[in-house]
Amino acid sequence: MTSQHEEVWLTQKAYDRLSAELEHLSGPYRAEILERIESAREEGDLKENGGYHAAREEQSKNEGRIVYLKQLLESAQVGETPEDDGVVEPGMVVVAKIAGMETRFLFGNRELADGSDLEVYSDHSALGQAIDGHKVGEKLSYTAPNGKEIPVEIVEAHPYDG
Repeated sequence: MTSQHEEVWLTQKAYDRLSAELEHLSGPYRAEILERIESAREEGDLKENGGYHAAREEQSKNEGRIVYLKQLLESAQVGETPEDDGVVEPGMVVVAKIAGMETRFLFGNRELADGSDLEVYSDHSALGQAIDGHKVGEKLSYTAPNGKEIPVEIVEAHPYDG
């Protein structure tokens, strides 16, 4: 989950998609869950009522997602898809050799990659902070959480079009 002070970069498309999801979850879907809870409650004994417990669990998950989306959207920096200039920035698909192994990933917030099987590396991670702003062909290193210096070479960087 994002902290209240952590800005998250989103495309307008991702922002709009997440806003629509929030509207659905906090409106029609919330009402649907409440109806299921009420129907299950009318069946009697709540201790033995699987439908009631399933609906309450779904309600808990839904409310958690609502809180997360509200926080994410409030802290979001909405921008256009980055330019295809070979510079690593949020919203780019990056190919990098990390400790000698080539890895392809989306750089930014995982919500950008909705529906994609791309791995996502946060721009707030140690690797993300190290590569942000670097160009294709550059070699650098960063300190991993375990204290090891990890070499990185930026191989490709192009805008994510998902």
